[in-house]
Amino acid sequence: MNVNDWYNGGQTEKLKDLNIFYRREGKGPVLVCIHGFPSSSWDFEAIWPSLTNHFDVIASDLIGLGKSAKPHQKLTVELQADMIEELLARLKIQEAHLLAHDLGDTVAQELLARQKAGLSKVKWHSCVFMNGGIFPETHQPLLIQKLLISPIGRLLAPLTSEQTFQKNMTNIFSVEHPPSDEYINETWNLITIDKGKQMIPRLIRYMAERKSNREQWVGPLTDNLIPICLINGVQDPISGEHAAKRFEEVVPNAKVYRIKDAGHYPHVETPEKVLEAFHNFHNLE
Repeated sequence: MNVNDWYNGGQTEKLKDLNIFYRREGKGPVLVCIHGFPSSSWDFEAIWPSLTNHFDVIASDLIGLGKSAKPHQKLTVELQADMIEELLARLKIQEAHLLAHDLGDTVAQELLARQKAGLSKVKWHSCVFMNGGIFPETHQPLLIQKLLISPIGRLLAPLTSEQTFQKNMTNIFSVEHPPSDEYINETWNLITIDKGKQMIPRLIRYMAERKSNREQWVGPLTDNLIPICLINGVQDPISGEHAAKRFEEVVPNAKVYRIKDAGHYPHVETPEKVLEAFHNFHNLE
C-alpha cells in the first residue's frame, strides 16, 4: 500500500486542540499500533492486511510526526500516551491489545505503567514490543541521535538532508533488507511537512525520559501483569541482539522472537516473519 492510499484510508480527529491522524480497519478485539521515531503509522502497512483479518486495528501518527499535529510545545512521552487514550475514549474503546515499535515501545510502557498504578483509561490485555530502547542501559543511540539530543540539536536538525536520513536509516536496517527508495523518500516527506524538522530535537528527548522514568516504565514488565513479548531484528545496532538478551534477563517468562535477517524496522524489512511471530504469540491460525 503506497503512502497516499494509507492516508486516504484514514481520518483526522481533533483532541486537546491537536489534530491526530489515525487509520482504523478490521473486526475483532482492538489492537493499537504505535509507531517509532522518526517515521509514521505507514510503517505498519505491510502487516496491516493480516492484522485486520484478526483485529479491529487502530494506528495513529504520534504528535510531531507523520500527518498529526506538529505543535510548538514540549513533546513528551506522557503527551503521546495522553493522545492515544483520548483517541480511544473518543472511539468509545475501553480495552485493547498493543503492538509497538521504537518510541512506540516507550509510549506503550507509559500506558502499561498507568494500568499498574490504576490510572489507565484503557484495559490493556497484551503487548508486543519490537526493537526499541525498553531498557535505557542497553540502548545504543547513533551519533546523529546523540547530536540531536545535545544543545546543538535545534541547530543541526534544519540542516539534515534526505541523503543524510537515507544513510542513517540504511545503517540500522539489515544488510539483506535495506530501506527502499520509496520508503526513504515518503518517510522523509512525512518528517518534513509542516516544518517537521523543528519537531526532531523536541521529540528525541524521549531518550532522556527513558532514563529518568526507568523504574516506572520497566516495572509493569517485570511484574508479569499481562502477556508480553519482544519481536527483535537482531542486526539492529541500536536495540538488536544485545537488547533481546537483556529483555530475557529482566522480564520473567519472556517470550522473545528473534529475526536474524532484520534490523531496527523488522515489520518493514521482514513483514512475513514479524507476522509469524505475532500470530504465534496470539495463538492465531
